[in-house]
Amino acid sequence: MQKLDVLNAKILDNEELRKSVTFWRLMGKKIVFTNGCFDIIHRGHIDYLSKAADLGNILIIGLNTDASVKRLKGKGRPVNDEVARAQNLAALFFIDAIILFDEDTPYNLIKKVKPDILVKGSDYKSEDIVGHDIVKENGGEVVTIDLLPGYSTTSIIQKIKDLD
Repeated sequence: MQKLDVLNAKILDNEELRKSVTFWRLMGKKIVFTNGCFDIIHRGHIDYLSKAADLGNILIIGLNTDASVKRLKGKGRPVNDEVARAQNLAALFFIDAIILFDEDTPYNLIKKVKPDILVKGSDYKSEDIVGHDIVKENGGEVVTIDLLPGYSTTSIIQKIKDLD
């Protein structure tokens, strides 16, 4: 199998996700889920995602489609299209699966996955995190991770604009 095929195999559709989650559960794996746009991968993302991965055995990323990023972030976003963003995430060895979602929130995706641990940045209160109710009802845990100060896609875009 070619290296790019290995990366692309981590990018799942709904049926592949269902089968993978079933298999991981049968194997007794602790499933961690987080989501985001991950438009320009930077040190803050690496820090956050690696810490999320440390919380369990399997890390699943819900990745906003281009259309949902545009709705959430506005004109000019995303910078990278969904295929590029998914492949960039898949290249990280500690990420096991990426699933694209087109809604403004990953609520329906979280309902499908029913992760053992739901992770977001500490800029969110646990009770305000989309899907926290699903995770809690299923005996899971909601965890917030401190973000690395000074690293964000928005600040990178602004730095580039300031160079002009």
